[in-house]
Amino acid sequence: MVVRTWPGPSATTRRPGGCRCRRPSTGGTSAAVIAGDLALAAAPRFIEASGVTGDRRSRLLDLFDDAVFASAAGEMADVDLALGVMPTVEEVLQMERAKTSVYSFEAPLQSGAVLAGAPEPVVASLGAFGREIGIAYQIVDDLLGVFGNEGSTGKTAIGDLREGKRTMLIAYAATTDCWPDLAPYLGDPDLTEERAAGLRGLLVECGARDAALDHIREHTALARAELAALPDELGARLEGLVTELVERVR
Repeated sequence: MVVRTWPGPSATTRRPGGCRCRRPSTGGTSAAVIAGDLALAAAPRFIEASGVTGDRRSRLLDLFDDAVFASAAGEMADVDLALGVMPTVEEVLQMERAKTSVYSFEAPLQSGAVLAGAPEPVVASLGAFGREIGIAYQIVDDLLGVFGNEGSTGKTAIGDLREGKRTMLIAYAATTDCWPDLAPYLGDPDLTEERAAGLRGLLVECGARDAALDHIREHTALARAELAALPDELGARLEGLVTELVERVR
């Protein structure tokens, strides 16, 4: 496969510090989106370059297509849920499965199995495992986005609250008596650390945090149930992945 490169702006046209645009963050975001588009466009070429032929090639291309469409649908659902009425917990979980599980876990695991010539029952079990562990992973990520230690995660624990991100935590909280005390402050870009601490307390009080932990345990158990259908060595490796993913939150 030929990798193409293009010359960037000459050094004389760049401003000190990098981006020539007035808002470097806008330039960085745009560059990231374009880089993702290029990577997506190149992916089928990697399948072609792998040398896989016949049914395995067709299966890989189908998995790739399904992952692209599911991810796009998940991203669109994320936008829709943010703009409309408060979604249900189930709607959030369906969105997170499409947005995260498919391209991060399901498709990669199944593609590897197809490349290895695994029988279809193993491919199916890996897909089911990826779906469940992907959902658990996203709920863990949402919990860390509110309750995480910034020094450990490298992610701010106030950003999701300031954004008013509609996670499983928030969808659950919206069904409780604590909601009137929570709602006015979610999505406030000027939310203070003190007020955020109060919101975290309400999310614990209303049972949202415990509900999220219950869902993590449920989807993790469903994922682990699929490991019994896999070869022992593969199952052991994936069990290690499960532990690594879900033990990020205590």
